[in-house]
Amino acid sequence: MTGNTGGAETDGGPQPSHERGHKLRQNQGLVLGASGRIGRLLRQQWDVGAAVWQSRRRLGGEVAVFDPLEPVSLQQAAMGCRRILCLAGPVPGRSSGADLADHSRLAEAAVRAGAAVGADVLLASSAAVYGAQPKAREDQPLTPANPYGIAKAEMEAHALDLGARLGVRVCNLRIGNIAGFDAALGGWRPGFTLDRFQDGTTPMRSYIGLSCLADVLGALLQQDDLPTALNIAQPGLIEMGALLEAAGYEFATRPAPDTAIPAVGLDLSRLKALLGAERLPDADAHVMVRDFALLEPELKEAF
Repeated sequence: MTGNTGGAETDGGPQPSHERGHKLRQNQGLVLGASGRIGRLLRQQWDVGAAVWQSRRRLGGEVAVFDPLEPVSLQQAAMGCRRILCLAGPVPGRSSGADLADHSRLAEAAVRAGAAVGADVLLASSAAVYGAQPKAREDQPLTPANPYGIAKAEMEAHALDLGARLGVRVCNLRIGNIAGFDAALGGWRPGFTLDRFQDGTTPMRSYIGLSCLADVLGALLQQDDLPTALNIAQPGLIEMGALLEAAGYEFATRPAPDTAIPAVGLDLSRLKALLGAERLPDADAHVMVRDFALLEPELKEAF
């Protein structure tokens, strides 16, 4: 098969939910980073008016344009919001000349704004804070293995410390691999190569599909008493090779080096307890690929 989304055709299996407008009450929060990948997804999927949106550059629709590190503008935008969801921050490989310390700076700005207006703060963190832990729980020590994971771990610690001093509740959302925004499905190019381990498998990770991510974040924005850290993914592991095969993308494999990590999974007990298991369907490569194939064109248009 060639590099296309032929594997994404409907085959009678489970279907993703990509109904427009996840049902959120009006003005549930301020979302920082509307022009990023997750921000564009949420703007496309959530109800109109569900949130106040921020971007550093002009976008279509009602998006406030300002620098989130400018405190007066940020506090004005956050007035009347119960939550601040910070998605802003540099992404490895996508932000040339990025300063990973910006994650901590942006988190601090969000927490200080939360203190000024009485809002809780949700920060987009990453499963990268766990490093190579095979079944990571939120209460385990963090052992990040790369600069991005280290920056996110430092962001979390700084935000929690500042939040405790200022009386702001902070929840760090440790998001797993996002199908379509990841290095495999989202980063595929002709000649793409994956590590292959001795048992014949390619790397396995905790994943979440695009529609499910929009639904989960919308639900959390309306949730009271969030914990200080929360893993975000769908139950089960997805093999990266299976994801590419489901998309019809050709790829090569190479023997995995000793430093390669065969499997990284997230414990989802907290998330299931908060939202209910029915809101978290088991991870399915074919469903996630179909979801990405349907939503990707609109996300590109929104950019």
